[in-house]
Amino acid sequence: MFDIEEELKKLPAQPGVYLMHDKYDHIIYVGKAVSLKNRVRQYFQPSRKVTTKIERMIQNISYFEYIVTDSELEALVLECNLIKEYNPKYNTLLKDDKAYPFIKATIGEMYPRLITVRQMKKSSRKHSEKVKYFGPYTSVGAMKDVLELLRKAYRVRTCNRSLPKDIGKERPCLYYQIKQCDAPCQGYISEEEYKQNFQKALEVLQGDYTGLTNMLTEKMQLAAEKMEYEEAAEYRDLLQSVQRMTQKQKLTNQEMEDWDIIGIARTHTEAVVQIFFMRNGRMIGREHFLFEDIVQEETREVLASFVKQFYAGTPFIPREIFLPEEIAEQQVLEEWLTKMRGQKVAFRLPKKGQKERLVELACNNASIVLQKDADKIKRENERTIGAMQQITTLLGLSEIHRVESYDISNISGFQSVGSMVVFEDGKPKKNNYRKFKIKTVDGPNDYGSMKEVLTRRFAHGLKERAQKEGEKFSQFPDLLLMDGGKGQVNVALEVLDEFGLSIPVCGMVKDDHHRTRGLYFNNEELPIDTKSEGFHLITRIQDETHRFAITFHRAVRSKEQVHSLLDDIPNVGEKRKRILLTHFQSLEEIKAATVEELERLPQINRKAAESIYTFFHSQPIRD
Repeated sequence: MFDIEEELKKLPAQPGVYLMHDKYDHIIYVGKAVSLKNRVRQYFQPSRKVTTKIERMIQNISYFEYIVTDSELEALVLECNLIKEYNPKYNTLLKDDKAYPFIKATIGEMYPRLITVRQMKKSSRKHSEKVKYFGPYTSVGAMKDVLELLRKAYRVRTCNRSLPKDIGKERPCLYYQIKQCDAPCQGYISEEEYKQNFQKALEVLQGDYTGLTNMLTEKMQLAAEKMEYEEAAEYRDLLQSVQRMTQKQKLTNQEMEDWDIIGIARTHTEAVVQIFFMRNGRMIGREHFLFEDIVQEETREVLASFVKQFYAGTPFIPREIFLPEEIAEQQVLEEWLTKMRGQKVAFRLPKKGQKERLVELACNNASIVLQKDADKIKRENERTIGAMQQITTLLGLSEIHRVESYDISNISGFQSVGSMVVFEDGKPKKNNYRKFKIKTVDGPNDYGSMKEVLTRRFAHGLKERAQKEGEKFSQFPDLLLMDGGKGQVNVALEVLDEFGLSIPVCGMVKDDHHRTRGLYFNNEELPIDTKSEGFHLITRIQDETHRFAITFHRAVRSKEQVHSLLDDIPNVGEKRKRILLTHFQSLEEIKAATVEELERLPQINRKAAESIYTFFHSQPIRD
């Protein structure tokens, strides 16, 4: 038993990271501290005033653990990594934490490539540090346009062939046929000539379009002079694409530097952070991020949270980052970014000139997004979190965060399957969906099938919790939703009682037209307003559960229908099955074959031949 008071006494007065766990062993908060002893104790001091969110978190803390580090900087790095890994519920998190695509130039290869990546991976020893990144590209479409342009103009290869090892092994691909690749895989272009073209492509990615424009103009004019008008038209189209790309770069800086410009706008509860990306003096894109539930959090703290989460997931960090105001933990964040970049990184607060105008522009854009999306965000919250709250109130429960819904699908008892669908905070969590093939129940017995599904689900969950291994079933729901009424609810309650679990169970009752009518809870049917968001959420959950079950059942039926008799023979897999059918043409011919005849076939050894012969001669042949 974890005694919080006793563990607080053992905390060291050293820098480190602390992790708060709930009763289900989930990490709900990650923080860093210069002194673990002082910082962690603060959460449990009754006299200390805390925000509502932190108060809720403290109520859910079952135990904590900590990791001691040598410095505050090490603690910061570890904190960023752990937040990214676990997405703790009570940390201030980015609403959208997607990674932006970059173009990766594999300059360490003999014939380099341009490929798209969303995260930076360690290079192999052979090509260590011989890669270069360009971006980020906030528009995937724009990035694809750039790559297509470079392929057409400089014929950069797109294949994954290992060159020069694979030269001449396979015929050239389609890109060679359409004149977008010079086929280095066949040795049709020298390494030196290829790298010259590749270097020109890198210049374009760095923002220098002069060489590309001149080359396309020259080739267009030459093709026109030769009266090769189709080829001239192709170069004209490419030239127009380049001109459009250069026209988009309206915001520039004369210093030709790499900058990130950050602006922020906020209300009492929400904030939008807008970031502009300037590379080689040109604006290449922008993106915004939403923060919610930031009551009583200072703007400088929100900015610090953004910096930690954003730059922990991007492979490129510029030398200068411009901000509208000072940021919390500025010094240690600069040290952290400097270490990741390998060069000095500094936060700037511009007070005049172009840089100040850029920060102001970023803030204005953040404000526009906040105003524009306020209603949208509100509607989305009403559909999800608000709808879940309506259901919570209707059932008289304290809190519902995770909901699991179950359904059974079969045709007259044939190939019965079960489905488990998960919704968290009103949104589907598809990576937690689970499928079940019914193993112990024969015929059309939905109650028996449901009992098997729930028994297996909670048996697995309790086993994972006991062994503290795996996460497939260890997280239990706050509410069970059954596709049905009293009968299905009673089955669920019976299973929960056998395991000693106390989880509310609710049935989704349908009318004669198979539409959601109400909820069956505590032995009575509760009417629900059909125009409410809570009702719409129940309908979505029910439809999704049914869809998932039906889809799985169809897949199982389809697989069963194409089942071959050969699948039942020991030591015969897909390859051997194809060889048998190709050689003998029918099951009757396979049955008539001797062991010696079977053994003469490729990839069929003595053991497999005897298995095939024994199978057909120990039972009557079936259609």
